[in-house]
Amino acid sequence: MKQTSFAQAEFAAKKKTTRRERFLAEMEQTVPWSRLLNALSPFYYPDSRGKRGRPPIPLKRMLRMYFVQQWYALADEALEDAIYDSQALRNFVGIDLAVESVPDATTLLKFRHLLEKQALTQVIFEQINGHLADRGMLMREGTIVDATIIAAPPSTKNKAKARDPEMHQTRKGNEWYFGMKAHIGTDADSGLVHSLTGTAANVADITETERLLHGEETEAYADAGYTGVAKRDEFKDTKVTWHVAEKRGKLKKMAEGPRKDLVTQFERAKAQIRAKVEHPFHVIKNLFRHRKVRYRGLLKNTAQLFTLFALGNLILARRINPSQSA
Repeated sequence: MKQTSFAQAEFAAKKKTTRRERFLAEMEQTVPWSRLLNALSPFYYPDSRGKRGRPPIPLKRMLRMYFVQQWYALADEALEDAIYDSQALRNFVGIDLAVESVPDATTLLKFRHLLEKQALTQVIFEQINGHLADRGMLMREGTIVDATIIAAPPSTKNKAKARDPEMHQTRKGNEWYFGMKAHIGTDADSGLVHSLTGTAANVADITETERLLHGEETEAYADAGYTGVAKRDEFKDTKVTWHVAEKRGKLKKMAEGPRKDLVTQFERAKAQIRAKVEHPFHVIKNLFRHRKVRYRGLLKNTAQLFTLFALGNLILARRINPSQSA
């Protein structure tokens, strides 16, 4: 009976810990808070000290709220309500409702505008990657480049009675998509994102390639959409060896035999390496549920992407090596 009671008590204790609480506890240990605060604090109301009026909300709290918003795909008002409703979120943000209220949606809006205006989401991206590089999780020998389409509302039923002029449509296969593209360069060893650009959806993947390399790699991998990249002027004098997938039509036209078998095996090996570039997209689109743009214009949406991929790197790094990422 005692053993049964002990097992029931242990099960009840485990049941009390929700998935959200476990995730937030992991992020508490994984996010390099002190490094981020040191990098961002010079831009966060540096001239407010000694002035009259209500002091600004501490940067630490605003940054935690902003990260929660990205992890759970919440609008400003929805985030405010979620913090009121969830004890786990209040504990993570550091709010005691007995003595203080949750910062309202307007406060978060102003904080996000500050991040966009000062390009601080790029600082977040660089600081998190620097943290991971210090722990040996970002290598420099190889890069995988790829792009994904992020949809934008095609409807004209809005105040402007028009679609976002900075978004465009593009064709992929037999389907048409309207929105933007996130172009990324990932580490060939770990799959962590080290470079990022945002463009309209109709911009060809190959045109952004130069901005996705960090300059120290000797190998680069890409899918068939980047065919001919090695012949571009910007790569003629580089030492990068490109491994670009052959187009399916070309493989199908090859005669059956040992040569085709060898080429097929080689393409399979390249595909296995390139598969790592899909992991960041999975985190952003499926775990963080960022499948549609949240704002109008490329600047705001690209700024958000820097934060999302930075936080996505922390998720991936923790899966690869929990001890090194913390």
